[in-house]
Amino acid sequence: MSTNLKAIVLAAGRGERMRPLTDHTPKPLLELRGKPLIVWHLEALARDGVREVVVNTAWLEDRFPAVLGDGSRWGLKLHYSMEGRDHGGALETAGGIAKALPLLGEHFWVVSGDIYAPDFRFDVSLAQDFAAGDQRARLWLVPNPPYHPKGDFGIGADGLGLADGPGPDGQRWTYSNLALVSAELCRGVPAGTRAPLGPLLFEGMRERRIGVARYEGRWENVGTPQQLAALNAAPGAGR
Repeated sequence: MSTNLKAIVLAAGRGERMRPLTDHTPKPLLELRGKPLIVWHLEALARDGVREVVVNTAWLEDRFPAVLGDGSRWGLKLHYSMEGRDHGGALETAGGIAKALPLLGEHFWVVSGDIYAPDFRFDVSLAQDFAAGDQRARLWLVPNPPYHPKGDFGIGADGLGLADGPGPDGQRWTYSNLALVSAELCRGVPAGTRAPLGPLLFEGMRERRIGVARYEGRWENVGTPQQLAALNAAPGAGR
C-alpha cells in the first residue's frame, strides 16, 4: 500500500450539549458501541494506511494519553497537541490546526473526534491526488440534519464548493467534518490564537480553491446524550 498522509483528529472541545456526560469524560472518549468515538477513527485511519495521527486536546486533556497511549495498539504513532496546557483552552478548529501544523506536514486528513462515519474511507489515492494539486481543502458534505436545515455550502457543477448559494441541484449541504486540507489554508493563523475554520473555507471557495464531494455513507454528528443512547441502542452494531 502506498503511504497515506498524516491526520489530525479534532478532540479539544468542551461538548456542552453532551453534558452531564462530558463533565468527567471528554466527548471523543465517550463510548459508542463498545469503544470510544475517537477509536472508530483511529481504527479506520490505520486500516487505510495512515501511520501518524495528531490529536488536539484541551478539555480534560490528560485523559487522552491515559486512554489512547502512543497509538501502537492500532499500528499508529500518536502525537498530542495540548491546547489546554499550552494556551489555557481550546483554540477552535482553525486555531487548533494551525498549532499542530509542525506535526502534520503540507497536506493531511482532518476529522472531528465526535462524529460517527463508519463507512468513510481515508483513500490513499485521493489523498495523493489532493497533495499533487493546488486546492486548499477538499470537503465531504452530507444531507442537512434536522438541527442544521440550511446547510453550509453548495456544490458547483465543477466540483468546487460554493460559499454564497446553492449549486445546480438547488441545495446547500452540511460539512461532515471530514476533509483533506493543505497547510496553506491555516498558515496565516498565528499559532496559539483562537480562530474558527468557517471563514477560511468561505474565502477559499470564493477563490475557487475548495473542492467538495458528497459522502453517501452512514454519518452522525453525535451531539447529545439522547443521540448517543439511540445510536448505542440501534440494531446492527459495529461496522
